[in-house]
Order: sequence, then C-alpha cells, then structure tokens
Amino acid sequence: MNIILLGPPGAGKGTQAKKLVDERNMIQLSTGDMLREARSSGTEMGNKVAAIMDAGELVTDEIVIGLIAEKLEGDHAGGFIFDGFPRTLGQADALGKLLADKGATLDAVIEMQVDDDTLVERVVNRAKEAEAAGQPVRADDNAESMRTRLMEYYKKTSPLIGYYYAKGDLKSVDGLASIDEVGAAIKAILG
Repeated sequence: MNIILLGPPGAGKGTQAKKLVDERNMIQLSTGDMLREARSSGTEMGNKVAAIMDAGELVTDEIVIGLIAEKLEGDHAGGFIFDGFPRTLGQADALGKLLADKGATLDAVIEMQVDDDTLVERVVNRAKEAEAAGQPVRADDNAESMRTRLMEYYKKTSPLIGYYYAKGDLKSVDGLASIDEVGAAIKAILG
C-alpha cells in the first residue's frame, strides 16, 4: 500500500507516519530525511545535493524524484508513506509517473485537516512544553514563523487537495483530534 499524507506543517503527518511504520511495516519517505541522508552519503548524488544545499539553493524536483526512485527499488511489501512529498502539482505528476513506471499504485491520499489558529496555538504550546522540559525547540516553532510556513503551504501545496480529489484518491481526517483518534481514522480509511 502506498499513501500520501497531506496537511500543513504541524498537522501531525510525521507522528502518524511513524505509527504506520510501526503498525504496518510501511516505509516512511520524508524528503527532508532523504536529502539529509543523501547529503552525508558521499555518493555522486549525495555530493550534488550537498553542493546545492550548501549554496542555499533548492534541490530540483528531478533530484528528489531520483532519490525517491532509489528508495522504491526492491521488495517493500508494507508499502510507502510519502511525507512532505509531493509539494507541488509538478511533483504530483512526476510521482504518479514514477509509480506507474515501477508498476505501483497510489492507494490513498489522506488530508489532515486543521484549523490554522488552533494549529499555531498547538505549535507554540508544544515549543513551550519542550523548553520547560529542557528539550530542544525548533527555531521556527513560534507563531510568526508558523503563519509564514502555513502561507507557503497554502500557496504551493494546497492545490494538491483539489488535484487528488479530482482523481478520487483524497480522504480527509480531523488532524486536530487526539493522536489515537487520528490514527484510528487513518486505519479506517486504509482498511
């Protein structure tokens, strides 16, 4: 089973992806993690990624698709969770083509719906709790940065909701419910 988790930053995609990895033996493909892994790998592709990132530039869609194609090699019976990818309509088309070329399908796109104000409050509270517990806090876990990240999401990524809805792949869950409730809703969708 191959799925995409869609939703703005802080909606809980990573948390739910980890649950699916544990419960269904799926493989989480987080583009951020893949880029960091490639950067430190010393491979030709990794050196290319490092050079681009060191120059402060964005890694091209072709490179990201190449990294995903490498991860799709072999037998992965549990399937894949695409977390943070695709982010644009072009990437969605490229992912669809890549899956088709590999003889694979996209089984579900799950949108984690959230209320922006509640989400900003959640992220700010999470940062305060982490700080109080002496844990590291992301530099962008504050209200102003979160609103900027949300605007970026709505400009670039939210068109995917309509794209996958039109294809009949989109299902939605309440991303602000408890972790277990969101997990149960996702489980019901996946069967």
